[in-house]
Amino acid sequence: MERFWEQKSLAEMSDAEWESLCDGCARCCLHKLEDADTGEVYYTGVRCRYLVEESCRCSDYPRRSELMSNCIDLKRHDVAALHWLPATCAYRLLSEGKPLYDWHPLVSGRPESVHEAGISIRGRAVSDEFVHPDGYEEHIIHWVE
Repeated sequence: MERFWEQKSLAEMSDAEWESLCDGCARCCLHKLEDADTGEVYYTGVRCRYLVEESCRCSDYPRRSELMSNCIDLKRHDVAALHWLPATCAYRLLSEGKPLYDWHPLVSGRPESVHEAGISIRGRAVSDEFVHPDGYEEHIIHWVE
């Protein structure tokens, strides 16, 4: 199998290649809080209501930005400037010139490897349907780097 991610820049990738970089961890689907004074971003254990927890995939991916105003299309942004992306995120890794982890499905050849490695949020987050936005602070987590 061609390791296109080692041969092409993010900008050179086809839509299918770009989409395949997503490892399915769903860490980007966790709500985040930003300290207004320091700019530091804190991840919470509160996930988007449109995320299917078992698969760690969006239930309406094509309309995600319409359904959630703070859901961004990474392809339309400079990934290198999105410092809140998890350190394990393939988009961030490649933008920083780093290799993908062995557990990444493109490397392992298995979509379950991200879950087996304990990287995904499967079983670790609560839907935002059940947490008031004023209560997100009570759900700050430290297992996302």
